[in-house]
Amino acid sequence: MLEQRTEHSNEKEPVHQMEDMESFSITLEEDENSPIPEVAAIVSNRDDPSAPVMTFRYWVMAIFFSILLSFFNQFFWFRTQPMTINSLVIQLISYPIGKLMARVLPYGVLNPGPFNIKEHVLVALTANCAGNTAYAVDIIVIQKIFYKQDFGFLANFLLIVCTQTLGFGMAGVLRRYLVYPAAMIWPANLVQVALFNTLHKDEDLKPGQWSRFKFFLVAAFCMFLYQWIPGFIFPVASSIAWICWVKPDNLVLSQLTGASGLGMGAISLDWNNIVSFLGSPLIVPWWAQVNIAIGFFLIAWVLVPIAYYANLWEAKRFPILTSGLYREDGSKFVVSNVLSNNVLNETLYAEYGPLRISTFFALTYGIGFAGLTSMITHTWLYYRHKLVAQWKQSRGQSEDIHHRLMQAYPEVPDWWYAAIFISMTAIGIITCEIWDYKLPWWGVLLAVTIAAVFSLPVGLIQAITNQQPGLNIITEYTIGYILPGRPIANATFKTLGYISMTQAMTFVGDLKLGHYMKIPPRSMFWAQLLGTIIANIINLATANWLLSTQEGICETNPTFSCPMATTFYSASVVWGVVSPNRMFGPSSMYNAINYFFLIGFLLPIPFYYLKKVFPNSIAQYVHIPVLLAATGMMPPAQAYHYTNWLALGFAFQYFARRYHPEWHLRFTYVLSAAFDSGVAFMILLSFFIFTIRGVNMPDWWGTRTDLCPLEMQPYYAPPVENN
Repeated sequence: MLEQRTEHSNEKEPVHQMEDMESFSITLEEDENSPIPEVAAIVSNRDDPSAPVMTFRYWVMAIFFSILLSFFNQFFWFRTQPMTINSLVIQLISYPIGKLMARVLPYGVLNPGPFNIKEHVLVALTANCAGNTAYAVDIIVIQKIFYKQDFGFLANFLLIVCTQTLGFGMAGVLRRYLVYPAAMIWPANLVQVALFNTLHKDEDLKPGQWSRFKFFLVAAFCMFLYQWIPGFIFPVASSIAWICWVKPDNLVLSQLTGASGLGMGAISLDWNNIVSFLGSPLIVPWWAQVNIAIGFFLIAWVLVPIAYYANLWEAKRFPILTSGLYREDGSKFVVSNVLSNNVLNETLYAEYGPLRISTFFALTYGIGFAGLTSMITHTWLYYRHKLVAQWKQSRGQSEDIHHRLMQAYPEVPDWWYAAIFISMTAIGIITCEIWDYKLPWWGVLLAVTIAAVFSLPVGLIQAITNQQPGLNIITEYTIGYILPGRPIANATFKTLGYISMTQAMTFVGDLKLGHYMKIPPRSMFWAQLLGTIIANIINLATANWLLSTQEGICETNPTFSCPMATTFYSASVVWGVVSPNRMFGPSSMYNAINYFFLIGFLLPIPFYYLKKVFPNSIAQYVHIPVLLAATGMMPPAQAYHYTNWLALGFAFQYFARRYHPEWHLRFTYVLSAAFDSGVAFMILLSFFIFTIRGVNMPDWWGTRTDLCPLEMQPYYAPPVENN
């Protein structure tokens, strides 16, 4: 929810795409195979231990693509319309480059033979470890921009390194339970395996039929050319709130139909805008999109308007959709007015007045509470028997064909992982003790303990169901009660507890992919560590560069408004400065939000029994955790992002999949990667040619930003601020 990272949650649910993956299945010639049917259909039961892996070609491509991906994603993270380039792009681009290097390099140490699938997998996995922006960058940004505090490069680097790498140490322990056993499927990896196998087998092309790579290049080039229209020449095309334009001076119409309001009827012709917060709709299965659609419409277009115009929690004093912080009278809440040395001064807070947030923002916290508890109930109801059975199987029958094939390679010694875990924990303690993060040493240990304790049960759920419960709410709620009034301590604790577990799941998932593809474990170890360290350096360098060169970044800069960081900042105020007891405690007007924990816990139960009674009804497609997570990115995401995202999803995941299945299977994922690549190169080229030099498109109607001027106005005008 909100500041929670969702780059993995927007991935496809491969369990519901088995018929798609079976079309990629490879021919198996041996009798013995995995006891799991899905794995047997996709993963090869053969291996060639002599195949070279960490070749010169690997090192060149792994380092280059890790730098490229970490820079791109950190750069786009600051943009008003952020974007994430996933490792699928690297998977596609690295294949022809590897083939080319195998052809042109002299045979020998630099070129030991044909570019093989193991090299390819390792390149993609290294880049994948570099692809996710470091969560601790959020802390650095809010410190510098909002709390006017800068601990310097060394402190920032150490914080990023320990939070991003702690999970690597946990993965070493978890591999025995979540990687080796055949029962631990990790469904998302099966799609990756299928795509790798597809690329490395000769395509049987019909006359005139394009290869996937040719299609990728043409689609990426076309998107690169097109993106100049909404991205530079005609930015109004990014959010066409045509209903609002009919009568722009009507406040209610603006709130309901404006792009920054509830976006009813708003259209976007900008791929970057559509995928900026939710990821690509081309890779999310239709059943999940239907649940997201239902959740979005019920929450954003039914519950929120009713609550707003009924003036729930004095809603009309604030804009209808915002993550802003306000005083009781609707004026801006200036956090520095209640802080002393970045710690809450209770006397100043009592004089200044309580913090108020928009009703939508408060409800999204409630929906997040409900989503967390609904995941527990849903997992227990739908997967308890499977979890127990496969856990027992994992303990007694882990020696499947894939595990035995991996015995050909020396395993990573436990002390390697232990050394990383202990050293990163020590770095976390030293960093927080030397610099003034307001988080004592025992707070670091508590955060790490929470991550370590939850990593196995969360991993069991994700390995079987492809669902990952997040710990961000639990961590910020916990430390908010223990250390109230300390925003930086709250953000640091949350990062240590939440992102360490999330990183552990990323590393373990990649280890399972390496297990399926028979990558030597020690090669995997160094590849994952390489990608992570490169990302740590590039993420911080990119962030520092933008923070020092872009005037008004994260505050008044229209191109780099940092929507993720501003929401992260708001969360640090809600949970850290004000604290959960003041914000949602018995004396708070938002106390009813706590009932969402109970609502979420109970909500999956009736749908579970409806499915039992009516097995072929629509109840079988209802997935309460997905439905509740629908608006998890609002704010900073806007409502029209969802409607346009769902429209594209319908076009590809329903219409194309149903009526043009062959084209869908061959090109949909490739098209998604191509569009991401085309947009990325256009934005970077535009930035270095125009933005960095202060050159803008000449003003005309297509560049106006005042076509719907009241969309962010509250129903009641706030008084003039006197700060």
